[in-house]
Amino acid sequence: MEDYLGLYRVFYTVANTENISRAARQFFISQPSLSKSISRLEEQLGTQLFIRTSRGVRLTEEGQLLYDHVRTAFEAIEQGEQQLKHMKDFGISHIRIGVSTTLCKYMLLPYLKYFVEHYPHIQITIQCQSSNQTLELLEQNKIDIGLVGLPENTKKYNFYELEEIEDIFVATEGYMDHLKLREASGTRDIFNIASVMLLDKQNMTRQYIDDYLEKNHIVTKNLLVVSTMDLLIEFSKIGLGIGCVIKEFVEKELTDGQLIQISTGIPIHKRKIGFATARQSYTPPAVENFMTHWEIFKKG
Repeated sequence: MEDYLGLYRVFYTVANTENISRAARQFFISQPSLSKSISRLEEQLGTQLFIRTSRGVRLTEEGQLLYDHVRTAFEAIEQGEQQLKHMKDFGISHIRIGVSTTLCKYMLLPYLKYFVEHYPHIQITIQCQSSNQTLELLEQNKIDIGLVGLPENTKKYNFYELEEIEDIFVATEGYMDHLKLREASGTRDIFNIASVMLLDKQNMTRQYIDDYLEKNHIVTKNLLVVSTMDLLIEFSKIGLGIGCVIKEFVEKELTDGQLIQISTGIPIHKRKIGFATARQSYTPPAVENFMTHWEIFKKG
């Protein structure tokens, strides 16, 4: 296949230098080889592009017409190359991130503060929605990376584990006293009479806890659905009921006694949280950089 771009680059260079010998030196080829390239292009176009003069060459009328278009094209290419170099030199890029509101607040935001301090030229766009919706956006190539729990179908995604989280039930000590915990026949009986607060069914955490409750035959008769983890924590703190929250996000409240952990007697297995990318999609270098710096951030 003929290298038309190469032929046009030769034409463009000869037209700019107005000298075949100087143009040949720029390409590190012989003058006859370059002349053959010009002849091939003229043959393809069916017209003469240059006229030889005592000082070199000049464009024919047809050659000038072609040069005006070719110059616009190569100037656009050169501008693109310069912008790419500028992006590389200054680390300029764009990362589209999908994340749930909970993981955004408690995990992503602290990391973003660190990352933008080290890479201020990278533009970051964040879309907050459920983890299930984040995975859908990854498949549709509408985001580059998602911060999610380990997907059930790992064949569709590359998953880079960051850490584990633990789901627990919490309440105020006063609320538990109100339920007369000490007189209950067993801790699990409390869930029959307590107001149990969970996230909505679209949330991956809720789906995980629903499976846990069903598998272990734990019945919740008074269920309150809460839209966000923040509200779950706040409602639990004011004694509204028993909330299912992520332990790592209420460490302070557990330490200072605002909340106490309620055991069902059956452990809830920890979940893996990490970055996910679509397996079939190209992962830009900026996204790779974003993921690998997590370890540096955690150590530092």
